[in-house]
Amino acid sequence: MARRALILVEGASNMLRYVQAASRLGLHPIPLSADPTQYHCLAAKGIEAIRVDTDNLDALIGECSRLRATYDIAGITSAQESVYATVGKLCRHFDLPGPNPASIERCCDKFAQRQLLAEAGVPMPAYRLAADAKDVERSAAEIGMPVVLKPAVGAGSCGVRLCRNVDELTEHTTYLLGGKHIWRSSPRMLVEEFAQGSYYCADIMGHEVIGIQSGDFGRPPHFVYREFTHPALLTDDEQERIADLSLSCLQALGLGWGPTCIEFRWTELGPVVIEVNPRLGGEPTPQLVELAYGVDLVTEHIKLAIGEEWNLHRRHSHTAAVRFLVPDRDGTVDRIDGDSQAAAVSGIAEVKFYVEPKMPIVRKGDYRDCIGYVIAASPDFIETAVALQRGVDLIDWSITPFPTLGE
Repeated sequence: MARRALILVEGASNMLRYVQAASRLGLHPIPLSADPTQYHCLAAKGIEAIRVDTDNLDALIGECSRLRATYDIAGITSAQESVYATVGKLCRHFDLPGPNPASIERCCDKFAQRQLLAEAGVPMPAYRLAADAKDVERSAAEIGMPVVLKPAVGAGSCGVRLCRNVDELTEHTTYLLGGKHIWRSSPRMLVEEFAQGSYYCADIMGHEVIGIQSGDFGRPPHFVYREFTHPALLTDDEQERIADLSLSCLQALGLGWGPTCIEFRWTELGPVVIEVNPRLGGEPTPQLVELAYGVDLVTEHIKLAIGEEWNLHRRHSHTAAVRFLVPDRDGTVDRIDGDSQAAAVSGIAEVKFYVEPKMPIVRKGDYRDCIGYVIAASPDFIETAVALQRGVDLIDWSITPFPTLGE
């Protein structure tokens, strides 16, 4: 009898969690990747990703057809936004449960997303589509400074910047159009009103809002996450308004199968939608949700993908928080330590480093700037905050700046 397998098409930072969850469900995980070397963490599990062009539907169909000769493919899924629409098409080809690829494609195009949300009356920042520098300048003048300038397709805050004046706008436009930014589509940009207010993100499975987290960023002009806390400190009315707005987004965009995370800013006019992401939140969002509510989003997503009934019942109500470790300079890592001491602090749930000594650090102004994180959890908000700070205080690193010309 053929062994049941789960095909994982890429997986970004959550790949290892999907592999582990699949194994616990009695499935044989088979990762497919355009660059298997990025998943070196799988080696300890005896898993090796298969190299295939994951942007090429025909190539994926061919590889999955080959694997079907050996395995009973129970499901195909992914946690990576850039391939999720392709995964939806792959699922339809093999008659397996999966997301609606057309809905995913529309959602991943931020301009198309904005248009659909606007038609549905969803509150959001003013926006314009721009194809060149003149469009950007004109759009910013119409909206008024400050504005957020970002690619129309992308994730992880890559290429996203707050432009507070004309000089910053010109500089970032030149960067985006000057060949340094890697475009996943034709060079189109969104110029958006900067919605000022507290940041929140709703984590959703199907049509159920599992939880709402608060977030904090480092210093502008970039949007590099500094801290998340699950659940956010909101009144019942505030929670209801964000939950209702989340469901409106799902309906407007034709979503509601599997995971979605929706970002908000609470402005003077109330919550406005910053972005709808048709995927599971990146690491460590699944850990926070599980620590806070006892719901394993990765496992439940896999169950959905293989046609089994999921369980989104909350098992408890705790507070979980993460602090991201972000360097303040480029250079070479001399040392990074304190992880074992931090992990020993009562309330610390996880400490993770992405770098090690001798590695070069070149900040990008997006999610890639994070060199690690510390997570704390407890039944009490204050206890969690205190434990998190104690853990973070034990982490220490040093970075030697790169030599300048002439040195």
